[in-house]
Amino acid sequence: TEMWEHPAVQENLETLARRGVGIVPPESGRLAGGDEGVGRLAGPEVIVAAIERALGPGDLAGWKVLISAGGTREPIDPVRVITNRSTGKQGYALAEAALARGAEVTLVTTAELPPPPGATVVPVETAAQMQAAIMPIAEAQDAIVMAAAVADFTPAAPADRKIKKDPDASVAPTLDLAPTHDFLVDLGARKPLGQVLVGFAAETDDLRANAAAKLARKRLDLIVGNDVSAPGTGFAHDTNAVVILDADGNEHLVPLATKREVAEAVWDAVVARRA
Repeated sequence: TEMWEHPAVQENLETLARRGVGIVPPESGRLAGGDEGVGRLAGPEVIVAAIERALGPGDLAGWKVLISAGGTREPIDPVRVITNRSTGKQGYALAEAALARGAEVTLVTTAELPPPPGATVVPVETAAQMQAAIMPIAEAQDAIVMAAAVADFTPAAPADRKIKKDPDASVAPTLDLAPTHDFLVDLGARKPLGQVLVGFAAETDDLRANAAAKLARKRLDLIVGNDVSAPGTGFAHDTNAVVILDADGNEHLVPLATKREVAEAVWDAVVARRA
């Protein structure tokens, strides 16, 4: 820490920065001398992210983008939840790609994955929490990509204690559900001029028709549709295959590729839409 904070080191760093040299600052932690503080070499993932950003196209430089990721978890009781199979991998790939292209990224997520270096990560669990995290900052974003699998229904009256199984009961208890608020509709209705709003449609049939209907109904600029029943696509996989539809009726097919490659295709479409 003393070496990092030494005036000579700081002056040299300032000189390098003025000359346009990219600097990856050290991290805090246990140092070689046994003490704790600033001075640890940044982790490989942080260094790689900085290199990607330096060498990337920079077409999202100056943009603020908001990405949602993962599947929401709606509590039945303190032990059980209603959820879905989303892992958040595609949303995190979108965040990594946006950072590499120069964007300032806010990632609202239910997923417990390593945070993309440089992103502002906002952890949430339920659909209501995701809405509360997104809506106050939505208007300030240049692009919003709603990659999260937000629950359509939530238990109407979650129990405050674990629901016990009655060994003498012949039938299971019933669970009343209530629809969650579709705040993507609100985002579409309130979208400021110039903002690009992107939705996702995970389908098992009639992919294009269902995605196009959602695109129109929610006033989106783009929608990314994927058939989660196809081999190698959708939840848990590291690969995906999607069709990107825009509000003008155009479509772009992305065949089976890594989720990072799919993310790059989505950002290409966003940049083209904003142009």
